[in-house]
This record gives sequence, C-alpha cells and structure tokens, in this order.
Amino acid sequence: MASNSPVEFLRQVRQEVGKVTWPTRRETLQTTVMVFLMVILAALFFFAVDFVLGHAVRYILSLGV
Repeated sequence: MASNSPVEFLRQVRQEVGKVTWPTRRETLQTTVMVFLMVILAALFFFAVDFVLGHAVRYILSLGV
C-alpha cells in the first residue's frame, strides 16, 4: 500500500468530492417527504398489530378466569 502525504490525500479527497453527483433541492425534498410518509405508515402498522395482538392476548387470558 502506497503512503501519501496528508497534502496529497486532501488533494485526492477534493478531486473525488468533485466527481459526486449531488441531489437537487427538489430531489432532497421528495426523498425526505417519502421517508416521513414511510415512517408514519410503519408506525401505524405496528400500532395496529400491537393493538390487535394485545386485545387477543387479553381475551385469551380472560377465558381462563
């Protein structure tokens, strides 16, 4: 493995960062909105599953009383 000086390393980093295709503001906003929607949908799904399973367990446990 070749060792580079810190100055050479920083030059290479700057060169590589220049090659990156950055998202537009609109793409970033759309992606952020989609992430929030998916988080909300997942939260609602897990809330519903927890609610149903909780009631099912309470019902099953009440049968033994």
